[in-house]
This record gives sequence, structure tokens and C-alpha cells, in this order.
Amino acid sequence: MEAIHSHNCNLNIWYYLSDEVWNRVAKLYERMPGWIGYINGIPHWYGQEEDNVYIQASVEPSGLSFFARMNQSDWDSWIARFKSEATKELGFEVGEPEDGFE
Repeated sequence: MEAIHSHNCNLNIWYYLSDEVWNRVAKLYERMPGWIGYINGIPHWYGQEEDNVYIQASVEPSGLSFFARMNQSDWDSWIARFKSEATKELGFEVGEPEDGFE
């Protein structure tokens, strides 16, 4: 069994984008594996902070931010799927600003 680690990722889905974009993001959240819903307004997948495995998202000035605790291969697969689905849904290439995505 792979070890559980903490992961984070910021994406170029900016807080100032239109309500239409954010509504599409909210629908995408629900289609992602492990979706459990909003807890205190924060989207969660698989569990909550007190659980061993979870993902949560927040909107920050640096973009849409994810924080996760899970094994590396599950995280890599999940975030790659989110980026791919978001790119299709939003009509622009979604990625990490640190990697040159604007």
C-alpha cells in the first residue's frame, strides 16, 4: 500500500471569472470521483480533514486551490482528470500558473 502524503495544487481558475464559469466548475466538482458535497461551504471529496484520505478546494487569489491527503498515484490521477475535464468544460487550458498556465 502506498503511503499517504499531503498534496496541494493551484489552478488558473481565477476568483474573478464569471458566475457562468463558476457554475460550470461547481457541476464539475459533483462529477469528480469521491464527491461528498459541501461542508461549511467547502467542496470535499472522499472525506474531511479528520479522515486519512480527503480532497478539499478553495478559491484563492492564486487561483482554485486544492489540498489533499492521499497516496501519490491516486492524487496524480485525480488532479489530472480534474484538469482535463475542466479544460473541456471551461474552454481554456486549465493548469498550474507555476507551469505557465495563465
